[in-house]
Amino acid sequence: MSDGELQEVADDADSLTPVARTALGAEMLRRGMEAPPESAMTQEAERRTPKPVIVGRYRDLSTASIAKSILDSAGMESFLADDSVIRLDWLYSNAMGGIKLLVRDEDAAAARELLGAQIPEKFEVEGVGEYEQPKCPNCSSLDVSFEELDREIAHPGLLLGIPIPAVKHGWNCHACGHAWDSPTETPAG
Repeated sequence: MSDGELQEVADDADSLTPVARTALGAEMLRRGMEAPPESAMTQEAERRTPKPVIVGRYRDLSTASIAKSILDSAGMESFLADDSVIRLDWLYSNAMGGIKLLVRDEDAAAARELLGAQIPEKFEVEGVGEYEQPKCPNCSSLDVSFEELDREIAHPGLLLGIPIPAVKHGWNCHACGHAWDSPTETPAG
């Protein structure tokens, strides 16, 4: 194309795809011509495109997936970033800043509120009745789990390349570290 023909195409640059517009601009600059201005439509689309906001960072994929499911169940669009790399090798988690949970900017406040909600002590289960969350008998925390990985035994096995599925039996409190066997022990105090 001659410079005149190229200028005619540039005058109607809004009708071009973004790739064609980039190629046109590069060719015009190579010839020493003034590149067409950035499309008003492109500028408007970039301005309207919502920017994702990080509402949580998680070391483990399981914890990140639970947080995402909380937002999904509330009808809030969200996605995880860096989960594929950390899924391949969890040792990269700290270096990458963990698995990031992202939502739209306008949903960020509501997402943080949902993720920060306290664990309910009791709730109704359809067809079963009322469920009461187990509490730590030492500090009354609801942050408890049953039969978790015994890290003192399992982690050295990872260094040797031998997975050792060692599990601590009973209940464990993540707040104070107390361990107990019966879920019916009454809280202290």
